[in-house]
Amino acid sequence: MRKVDVCLTPELLHLYEVEKRVVVIVDILRATSCMTVAIANGVEKIIPVAKLEECQSLREKGCVGAAERDGKMPEGFDLGNSPLAYLNNAYAGKTIAMTTTNGTLAIAKSKDAEEVIVGSFLNKTAVINYLIAQPNDVLIVCAGWKGKVNLEDTLFAGAVVEGLKGYFEIENDSVIASATLYNHAKKDMLAYLSACSHVKRLKNLNIQKDIEFCLHEDQFNVIPVLKEDALVDMEKLVLT
Repeated sequence: MRKVDVCLTPELLHLYEVEKRVVVIVDILRATSCMTVAIANGVEKIIPVAKLEECQSLREKGCVGAAERDGKMPEGFDLGNSPLAYLNNAYAGKTIAMTTTNGTLAIAKSKDAEEVIVGSFLNKTAVINYLIAQPNDVLIVCAGWKGKVNLEDTLFAGAVVEGLKGYFEIENDSVIASATLYNHAKKDMLAYLSACSHVKRLKNLNIQKDIEFCLHEDQFNVIPVLKEDALVDMEKLVLT
């Protein structure tokens, strides 16, 4: 039987073998939620980069520049890190260059995987169904916060683990821990997360609407997948 594992922070990724696995990148608040909404609303592709300088360089070459550091948009970019900005096909057909504090770094560290996909509560069931259908072991990589574990990404990992029951073997205790947390919190995740560090951080920036939106399950049936250096819509890729 295939195996599923959870890496609670990219700082631990060196302990895992990512080759021959599908890696699911998780940064619920808010990078992977942004990526999901953007692709669902017609963005052609997203180029995730780790550094602000890389993002700015791509912007100068014609990409839309989306950047976030410490929850805020640095000067000189077009977008920050709000998923609401991509609704209503606001950037349909565009190429987005994106850099965030945690999520794009997690992608960069996972590029040796068999495949890298993006997960969020917004596309939870689409991700689960795809993982069940494909043949490889799975590693869920939580972006965390500056190398530390965070609660919201761990909850999503647990949600995916629950959905994979019966199809995958549990590989390590982080899998059990994340599923236990999700089952405890799933009836009211917003309330459960109210005391967590990143939610407090974002509330101080007056973006409560983003937090609430990112916790809505199954709003979109898309899966952003990394092909070469860009995230694209998996369905469109299959059709071509």
